[in-house]
Amino acid sequence: MTGDPNAFHEFERAGWERASEHYSDAFASLTIRTVDALLDAAHVSPGTRLLDVATGPGLVAAAAAARGATVVGLDFSRAMIAEARRRHPSIVFRDGDAQALPFDADSFDAVVMNFALLHLARPEAAVAEAHRVLRRRGRYALTVWAGPEQAVGFGMVLEAVKAHGNPNVPLPEGPPFFRFSAAEEFEKVLSRAGFSEIEVRTLPLRWRLGSADAVFEAVSRGGVRTAALLRAQTPEALAAIRAAVRRGVEAYAKGDAFLVPMPAVLASATRPPLT
Repeated sequence: MTGDPNAFHEFERAGWERASEHYSDAFASLTIRTVDALLDAAHVSPGTRLLDVATGPGLVAAAAAARGATVVGLDFSRAMIAEARRRHPSIVFRDGDAQALPFDADSFDAVVMNFALLHLARPEAAVAEAHRVLRRRGRYALTVWAGPEQAVGFGMVLEAVKAHGNPNVPLPEGPPFFRFSAAEEFEKVLSRAGFSEIEVRTLPLRWRLGSADAVFEAVSRGGVRTAALLRAQTPEALAAIRAAVRRGVEAYAKGDAFLVPMPAVLASATRPPLT
């Protein structure tokens, strides 16, 4: 990354403040489907002390609490934290940065992060912080999206921007969005942070949509980077992009719905014991 990490961090924070009211309608029906696999990979069970980093509206935190875990949810978006508290008043939610966690070392049995690593200016710092706050033998699990050739919902939007708009609008530069779609990149970063027993696998998901416009609406309202890219297009280009994405979604019609491939990548690891 050659840009200013602080500028990207603030760009993402402001974006999630804006997107928080739309996230549940945009992506929650999809991202919630990785929660059980994420919690299983983190070995979450009754009594587990769990930190849910970038908790958003608290979907993962609530599922972990339902398993009997003692949960703290953390997010850098105050709007997201307010929504999580509204939905789940019995769970503790805190404002904080994944890259500088406000907790002592060895505080948690498990740390999880659902689709957040790709929104961070310094993902290595977030991985190192997870390692620090975990107890020995504690578990870390996190998800990202597969690459755009597999996660077709993203791929069709990016291709439409290339074909009908300007993909090079000036935005704060962050790490490549699909950097951790490659298993070897996940393995390298986790290993360098001191984790062991690293496993990376793909979760085959399909996004069930009721409208051919739903992908465009979700990406333009419920996200940050791609939403900013779309907002920077001319009205004529944006109309052409929307039409192209609609045609792409229509190719995945199944009965009265559209089933768009959107696989995720799940990585998990252990903080090893002292030797």
